[in-house]
Amino acid sequence: QVQLVESGGGLVQAGGSLRLSCAPSGNIFMITTMGWYRQSPGKQRELAATITSGGTTQYAASVEGRFTISRDNAKNTVYLQMNGLKPEDTAVYYCRMSTAWGSDFWGQGTQVTVSS
Repeated sequence: QVQLVESGGGLVQAGGSLRLSCAPSGNIFMITTMGWYRQSPGKQRELAATITSGGTTQYAASVEGRFTISRDNAKNTVYLQMNGLKPEDTAVYYCRMSTAWGSDFWGQGTQVTVSS
C-alpha cells in the first residue's frame, strides 16, 4: 500500500519559517491535484493550499501571501514553504494527492508548532 510521507514539521518561533515536503513511498500514477491541509485541536481539518498538475494554486485566506505551495512532478513531491508563521498556524499538517482515476492519498501528518 502506497503511503504519503511528510517531513519538515517542528517547533518555530513566531515570524519564523518552515518548509514541509511530501512524497509517496511508492509509485502513484496520474496524480492531478496535490495539497496541504491542516487541523488544529478541536477544529475540523481545513484546506491550506492546493496546486494542480498545470501549476494553478489556491490558498486559504489565512495563509495567502505567507505560504507558497510548489511541486516537482518528476519526483511526485509537493512542498509548502511557510513564512511569517503565527501561533494560529499551529496544527497537524497533512498532504493529499488525488489521481485522475479517482483515488485520494493522505499522509499521516506532521506537527507544526509556532510559539509566541
